[in-house]
Amino acid sequence: MIFSMTGFAALEQATDHYTLLLELRAVNSRYLDLHFKLDESLKGLELPIRELIGAQLNRGKVECKLNLIQRTPANQNVQLDELLLQQLTTMEKQAQAYFPLSSALSIADILRWPGVVQNQNLNDETMVEQVKNLVSQGLLELKASRKREGEKMKTLILDRLAEIEVLVAKVKPLMPVLNKEYQERLMAKLQETLKTVDPERVAQELVLFAQRIDVDEELTRLTAHVSEVKRILDSDAPAGKRLDFLMQEMNREANTLGSKSVAVQTTQVSMELKVLIEQMREQIQNIE
Repeated sequence: MIFSMTGFAALEQATDHYTLLLELRAVNSRYLDLHFKLDESLKGLELPIRELIGAQLNRGKVECKLNLIQRTPANQNVQLDELLLQQLTTMEKQAQAYFPLSSALSIADILRWPGVVQNQNLNDETMVEQVKNLVSQGLLELKASRKREGEKMKTLILDRLAEIEVLVAKVKPLMPVLNKEYQERLMAKLQETLKTVDPERVAQELVLFAQRIDVDEELTRLTAHVSEVKRILDSDAPAGKRLDFLMQEMNREANTLGSKSVAVQTTQVSMELKVLIEQMREQIQNIE
């Protein structure tokens, strides 16, 4: 199963006394990189939320945004934190000593200050469980989003692998003929230039040179890498890092094919292979 590292989820959960708003955004990253934007009253829940996300995701830069909107029904008792109000008064006086031209806090500013309004109907244990449930649902939605994106990427990679197999199948039968033609051309040039050279010695050198330019091993390894990529794409384990390594190996074989090329056909195939491999690598950079 292939998962993209890019995804988004947004959920809302309403209760009698408040509404929880959750957003999860994920993009690609080498490791699991978590960032939190939590409501002041929910900051103490960062650790359990971090554990929930870490248990579900392996890689990606993930931003978790969680807000709490409290509601106050007509029959609900609320209180003000008098100690916090006194602290606000003291802090305001100290700040105005440095900034005398600044305006004073309004009543609306004070009531919006985190912790000033105490809601008697909020149960901490209940809220913790509701937050955990909401985050768990959000992770399911995020993973579903990443799975859909991963399926699209898998299809693209398989299409490129199919094109690589076609190129290898096209060039492999040509290699004996191309090498023989090259040897014949080289033999003719050598005999014309060095007429006194022993023909048997020239033939031996040509055989050695032919072995150096033989790309059968590179084509075989390239075919093996294609099969391994397909196997990884069908597995359930995280695949991004392994696929990235295989792209490096495939690119190495394509480069070697180009450096050993003795004909236009193999040079062109080498270039086409490198283009296809680079297209796959761009997609694989975003796979978990």
